[in-house]
Amino acid sequence: MIEAELPARAQQGDENALAALIARMMPAIRKGAADCTAPGLDFDDAVQEGLIGLFRAVREYDPAVGPTFAAFAAASIRHAQQDARRAALRKKHAPLNFSVPLPDAQQSTDTRPGPEEIAISGEQYADTMRRMQTELSELERRVLMAGLEGRTPAQTAQELGLPAKNVANALARARRKLRGGQNP
Repeated sequence: MIEAELPARAQQGDENALAALIARMMPAIRKGAADCTAPGLDFDDAVQEGLIGLFRAVREYDPAVGPTFAAFAAASIRHAQQDARRAALRKKHAPLNFSVPLPDAQQSTDTRPGPEEIAISGEQYADTMRRMQTELSELERRVLMAGLEGRTPAQTAQELGLPAKNVANALARARRKLRGGQNP
């Protein structure tokens, strides 16, 4: 349920109100995006089109005209996504929708990461190391590090004096814990 004052506050430029509307309408946007994917319109693009429809609804909504904001926004989101799907399926876009991209000349000659990629990688590495220290048990950390160093679970089991099954289970738990905390 969307409170009546939320769309009005968003129309006046209140970013918190707009963020709240986006959060409340995102399930409908994502559902519509899943239904509208097509060659030339992937899921993320359809979500973006839905957000554009929501922004249009915020801008154009007039409570005196009739429907509730939720109904008006849902229709605007649906229409924006359907328009994008129709545009993507037009025959004039067929060569682009079914073509194979050529390799970028710059990519093939310069494979070094830029400063942004280096910074992001450093942050991800630091986050993973912190999570290893806080979320994994001592056994899970030791088994994971041994695997990263190239040792098999059988070799690690022999070094630690444990059954191979215990080592394999600890490794699986460690991987599951670290995967579970990743951001999509």
